[in-house]
Amino acid sequence: MGWPTLPLIPWEALVTSSYPSLTRALAEALVDVLCFIDGTDDEQLDQDDAVKVMEGVGHVVSTLPSEQRQELTELVGEMAAAETDSARRAFLEEFPEGFGLIDDAS
Repeated sequence: MGWPTLPLIPWEALVTSSYPSLTRALAEALVDVLCFIDGTDDEQLDQDDAVKVMEGVGHVVSTLPSEQRQELTELVGEMAAAETDSARRAFLEEFPEGFGLIDDAS
């Protein structure tokens, strides 16, 4: 089985000229990939594989030390506040809870 055929991503739309930190750049890249995976359908990407990737990321970020989870939560919050696309903003707003950065009770 080969790689699925996916639409080409206009990289210039995903990459800004600079980031204030490596952490911010990596957070943006992670969210771009996860948002893309979340928005794919069965013809684009095997949904079992998509779930495995999403759960894997959830596990990794949920096991970060609390100050790193807080930093990522704040970065994603900043990204959500600046986002003009409503679907992407919704994904960003749900990210901290959905990926285990904060508890349901928080």
